[in-house]
Amino acid sequence: MNLILMGLPGAGKGTQADKINEKYNIPHISTGDMFRLAIKEGTDLGKKAKEFMDQGELVPDEVTIGIVKDRLSKDDCKNGFLLDGFPRTIAQAEALKQLLAEMNQSIDYVIHVDVPEEKLVERLTGRRICPTCGTAYHVLFNPPKQEGLCDKDGAELIQRDDDKPETVKTRLSVNVEQTQPLLDFYDAEGYLVKVNGDQEIDKVFQDIQGFLEK
Repeated sequence: MNLILMGLPGAGKGTQADKINEKYNIPHISTGDMFRLAIKEGTDLGKKAKEFMDQGELVPDEVTIGIVKDRLSKDDCKNGFLLDGFPRTIAQAEALKQLLAEMNQSIDYVIHVDVPEEKLVERLTGRRICPTCGTAYHVLFNPPKQEGLCDKDGAELIQRDDDKPETVKTRLSVNVEQTQPLLDFYDAEGYLVKVNGDQEIDKVFQDIQGFLEK
């Protein structure tokens, strides 16, 4: 199975990706992992990507597509793959379509883990971190035993700047702008399936399985 996983920050994509990987034994490939592997292996494309990343610039599409091509041609992708964080643009989606056609393959499903924005704000702004040991908590889903204090060392928990409501809302709106055209593209292509991400983790996975087992 060749899958793409989509969803806004906080939708629980990573958790579902791990479950899909475990159940169907197909590699979970995130953009970051692909870049790190190419850089570690010292491939020409990896070196090019590193130059852009070191300067804080976006890696151009042709380099990214080349790295994706290298990764998808590895042995562990023989029975399929799960792409996460790629494609990010229509141009990348078109390039991926062409690349897979050259490999006599295509996408089977684009799984959209859909969670209302107000729920995502709740999830993302509830995170609290211990400044000394780095342990993460969540005020709703994983609270410390004593409010505001770390279970391990008693330090006062902090909220990171990027977890504050105004930052989270900005981040989400930027992501919506980026992902909506892609969702429309894959919907028109007939690959898009929408899963309700605003329920228990196992129930979300059951819904995903429901599509995949068809």
